[in-house]
Amino acid sequence: MKITGIEALRISDIKVVRFARFCDHRGYFTEHFRKSDFARHPEMGFMKGVEFVQCNESFSRPGTIRGLHFQWNPFMGKLVRTVAGRMVDLVLDIRKGSPTFGKIIGYDMPARPEADYAEWIWVPPGFAHGNYFTQESTIEYFCSGEYSQGCEAGISPLARDIDWSLCDPGIAEEFKRIAATTERITDKDRNGFTMEGWQKDPRSDNFLFGQL
Repeated sequence: MKITGIEALRISDIKVVRFARFCDHRGYFTEHFRKSDFARHPEMGFMKGVEFVQCNESFSRPGTIRGLHFQWNPFMGKLVRTVAGRMVDLVLDIRKGSPTFGKIIGYDMPARPEADYAEWIWVPPGFAHGNYFTQESTIEYFCSGEYSQGCEAGISPLARDIDWSLCDPGIAEEFKRIAATTERITDKDRNGFTMEGWQKDPRSDNFLFGQL
């Protein structure tokens, strides 16, 4: 795996990892994950001790909104990439005491098969994760914890008390346009917690800034 760059987003714990594709007249080949390269790269210290135990794939139609999901017991970090189509990844800080608590960012991740690189986004424990899609899309994500029914919850991406001030304005506006009309969101996600409601839930104390 050839890691070509690592970028911290506006919430610095969220990282984008770029990796090379080897292109020719036929198309491209890429090695999108190698454990030893993640462990040895000098800028990948934020992944130290992370072991992936589950890998998921998801297909979404245009106008789909998913999230914002999180889990404890065990905690689950996610390493996410777009295989085909276009995903805009959404990440919300739910760490109590964090200076960016309640703030959300979005990152545009089209597949772009013509490009000479592709990307992962790393969403560690302590963040609620979701995405939206403007075209038919397939994504893959590696998880650092196995799914644990009964130990997961979600903030509604439509909650009015989410702070969008750190999010790219174009992404925020696009999300709002889609959210205003789409039916491609589950009732569970639509009716998830508000930030205020989640703070009042005792389970929110599983997510304390500096203790994850």
